[in-house]
Amino acid sequence: MVLAEPRGFCAGVDRAIEIVERALAKFGRPIYVRHEIVHNTYVVNDLKEKGAIFIEELDEVPAGATLVFSAHGVSKAVQDEAARRGFQIFDATCPLVTKVHVEVAKLHREGYEFLMIGHKGHPEVEGTMGQLDSGIHLVEDVVDVARVQPAQTEKLAVVTQTTLSVDDAAEILAAVKARFPSVREPKQQDICYATQNRQDAVKLLSPQVDVVIVVGSPTSSNSNRLREVAIKLGTPSFMVDSADELQPEWFEGKARVGLTAGASAPEILVRQVIERIKAFGAISVRSMEGLSETIKFPLPKGLKIDGDQTAPLQHLR
Repeated sequence: MVLAEPRGFCAGVDRAIEIVERALAKFGRPIYVRHEIVHNTYVVNDLKEKGAIFIEELDEVPAGATLVFSAHGVSKAVQDEAARRGFQIFDATCPLVTKVHVEVAKLHREGYEFLMIGHKGHPEVEGTMGQLDSGIHLVEDVVDVARVQPAQTEKLAVVTQTTLSVDDAAEILAAVKARFPSVREPKQQDICYATQNRQDAVKLLSPQVDVVIVVGSPTSSNSNRLREVAIKLGTPSFMVDSADELQPEWFEGKARVGLTAGASAPEILVRQVIERIKAFGAISVRSMEGLSETIKFPLPKGLKIDGDQTAPLQHLR
């Protein structure tokens, strides 16, 4: 069995979970969280047991409560309503998503319209598109690029959901540039470092193995993309939310198994999957050489716990 490097939690997920845990430790239960803090069933259930209540609509939150926005970000309308209702708010939006929101706001003031490459209905896409009342158009594929009709094209910019397939996004961006040659691109691509690194690792892993297992939840965009990357390279791949979902027939006649995990999947799940695959007959486990990620994002103000200087809480790493 070969383990991809890097895999699992990214800095944005680490930070989001720690924000909820610190809010619980400092203010007590319950803490309300708008949408799943990250898209992982195990993480969400663990935080529910600790006292987090996950909601979709703000009218589910009582007056005076503490509210956390999920790592995916929220629209201006949600931000404004939460402020109007007087909640104590901690924003766990990944700073790399916030970067996209800031770019959209800045260019909008300069008169730009936007094309957003992303998946309809994903909370990150809803949050980014919800930064504006109008003038931002979603394109999910090359066909959408041919159909989209911005009101003007002199000032047109493109932004991207942070958890897309790097290759798919590049293909769609090429179509955007072919149709709108003067489109403005971000100075740095919007797809986040962790999404790129995990996809790059699967590209290295897939040719070395006979099947790739991805640990991740069905709602996790970046986990789904990892499975797709392996399949595009011709390696059978399956995604599991937990070790219980592994099927013995996936490994029949397969000498080498590759294993990775999406950016919202905790290492404890990876360890459980390893043990289950060992029970199916895997003998050795080795890690690929890969990038070591050292990025850490600062926490919002107001979450320092008495007696706690810099050490993070020991959550689901």
